[in-house]
Amino acid sequence: MALNGRLKSRGSRVVAWGHYQPSTTLTNDDLIAAGFDSDDEWIRTRTGITERRVARADESLVDMAEQAARDAIAKSEVPLAEIDLVILATCTAKNPVPIASAQLADRLGIGSPGSYDVNAACAGFTYATSAASDAILCGQARNVLVVGAEKFSDWMDWRDRSTAMIFADGAGAAVLSRSEVPGVGPLVCGSDGFNAQAIRIDPETSMIAQDGQTVYRWATSSMGDVALEVCRRAGVKPDELVVFAPHQANLRIIRSIAARLGAANALVVEDIVTSGNTSAASIPMGLSKLLATHSIAAGLPMLLIGFGAGLTYAGQVVLSP
Repeated sequence: MALNGRLKSRGSRVVAWGHYQPSTTLTNDDLIAAGFDSDDEWIRTRTGITERRVARADESLVDMAEQAARDAIAKSEVPLAEIDLVILATCTAKNPVPIASAQLADRLGIGSPGSYDVNAACAGFTYATSAASDAILCGQARNVLVVGAEKFSDWMDWRDRSTAMIFADGAGAAVLSRSEVPGVGPLVCGSDGFNAQAIRIDPETSMIAQDGQTVYRWATSSMGDVALEVCRRAGVKPDELVVFAPHQANLRIIRSIAARLGAANALVVEDIVTSGNTSAASIPMGLSKLLATHSIAAGLPMLLIGFGAGLTYAGQVVLSP
């Protein structure tokens, strides 16, 4: 199956997915025992989350990105010397300089690749995947490593009911390569800057804060139609999708978008239940875990859609590896 698009003489395709999660599991009961003012049922009812992963204090964002990248590269069988570009999507880097992608490339032993970081928060991975595909289509790169990695525990107020029960740490990755037919569909993207403050870093505390109701209303009222538009531009009907991999924001949001999409035959990624919201890492991590446990034939359409802080969104259809 080939995806529709303007560039049909050449193509790009995701050839492998990978992921990494820290070893420390933080359950709802663990949060409550530590003084979080809530209970397990309240958290599960509003978010769908039962547990999340948290990195060690000495485990950095680049550490997690490296492990996810190694997983994807090993599965891709692409030689390190043939990776020409590294893109890392994140919104939780402790320092903007030096950039995380260059550090990651050095850790992996990739010699002198192009590298840059992308910050589109929860939509960062889908923006980065589109940029990687474009780099291949225009001849800039043969193979591109794309990683989404987040360490929210560096930015968390563990007493904040709007964030502490939701956000978590982890990383996901993909390797894109040249393909005889297009395997990455057109990007559909946009933003709502009027509501940018709905998810923010509080200037007084330097901790993440959000207006959850604003985000919930925005996502449930608009992302279903965006998902349908992504399918339309790719030339794929919703009932042809084998996987729907949305950003893991909230289980109620995921199921609302899935219902509007009407992808009756698709496996829906619901990794948020045991991983929490890992922003730019959530799509590749959740999809990598799903593909590891389900047998899916190559060349079938999967819908990715990221949305969140900004407020911004981006989605595309990609073919299964």
